[in-house]
Amino acid sequence: MIFKAVGEGRPYPDHGLTTPAQWSDVPPRQVRLDELVTTKRTLDLEALLAEDSTFYGDLFAHVVEHKGIMYLEDGLHRAVRAALHQRALLHARVLVLT
Repeated sequence: MIFKAVGEGRPYPDHGLTTPAQWSDVPPRQVRLDELVTTKRTLDLEALLAEDSTFYGDLFAHVVEHKGIMYLEDGLHRAVRAALHQRALLHARVLVLT
């Protein structure tokens, strides 16, 4: 299994970060794919295959850690690409909610 679990929706409180500029204050770090719970059940295949999929957005995936669980909020296509390249780690901005 690539991820810890496949979820649907965001089971954590709203954190207020909605733009890449707001997320840029959260420092990136490496996270293991098998520790992530997705917040989306489906993947846009076009986003996965696009050569410029990270050109217009943040270079890092967005992860929210809540109650000890790490949720992949944005960047599912980056995570699947990493898995397809047999990488167990992903660079992500991790926002810790208490």
